Amino acid sequence: MSVRIVTVEPDQADMRLDRFLRSLHPGLTQGAIQKFCRTGQVRVDGKRAEASTHLAAGQVVRIPPVPDTPAPKPRQTVAANEWDVKELNARILHRDADVLVIDKPAGLATQGGKGIARHLDGMLDALRFDATERPRLVHRLDRDTSGVLILARNAFAANRLAAAFRGRDMEKTYWAIVVGLPIPMEGQIDLPLARIGGAQGARTRPADRDDEDAAKAITDYRTLDHAGRKFSWLELHPLTGRTHQLRAHCAAIGTPILGDAPYGEHLAFAEGFPRQLHLHARRLVLPHPRGGRLSVEAELPAHMKTTFATLGFTAPHAAPARRG
Repeated sequence: MSVRIVTVEPDQADMRLDRFLRSLHPGLTQGAIQKFCRTGQVRVDGKRAEASTHLAAGQVVRIPPVPDTPAPKPRQTVAANEWDVKELNARILHRDADVLVIDKPAGLATQGGKGIARHLDGMLDALRFDATERPRLVHRLDRDTSGVLILARNAFAANRLAAAFRGRDMEKTYWAIVVGLPIPMEGQIDLPLARIGGAQGARTRPADRDDEDAAKAITDYRTLDHAGRKFSWLELHPLTGRTHQLRAHCAAIGTPILGDAPYGEHLAFAEGFPRQLHLHARRLVLPHPRGGRLSVEAELPAHMKTTFATLGFTAPHAAPARRG
């Protein structure tokens, strides 16, 4: 084992230092990386650097001798059956050499976890097409949320897209049917949120601004239509990206999302409506890795179309994906 000097390649630009090190040494733990940085054994262009440092193409990274460590367990994959492959292909909204956008169906988990055997991350080989690399998730949607989901088709695109999500350099638009009518009908919800555990898994609760466990969370909203004071169709724009942010914020202003039992309690389900979460990622506008901006929209899922028809709401069709 000896010291290595590695130059950052163009397709590794904007990658975090810790991820860069793990790409070279998959068995390297986060604790070991932190120690290397803390003691100055890892350096970028001759200077100390934090594990979270974002690298630029052409920078030189000094890597100390790394002991042999066992590689991490292979990614859990799920053999996509013929129906899955057909369904995923039918849900492609945009595809180019760098980016793949799909309309994620409600009920399909984005990633695996305890008790989750079937998830999109495990099926991504079915969406490889002509690419040499497996598509990568750059963000996620809750299992029961439908709509626009972005995948990167190579490391370069993954780094650029991840940076866009970190920097909030994008416009996210969600549609939701909520129980009740928000007052005022348009505004901003600026309410910190903190994560909590529970029998149904992780949840989010409103928190005081001085709560050390809380994170800043802001959502813009406006009412697009309503059925008296019983149900409303909201357009939601999250300006931050906290766990269950939209669900917790809608509940906090007294209008829980229809079908959201963990946050709506006894108001979550209404007789005559599908017993599913009525939250849909309608539109995403973001910088394309190669320049310009990409705008993608997804049609409402079947259960929300049914509810829209019942309530007399009329939604425009999704616009074709465009890059400008």
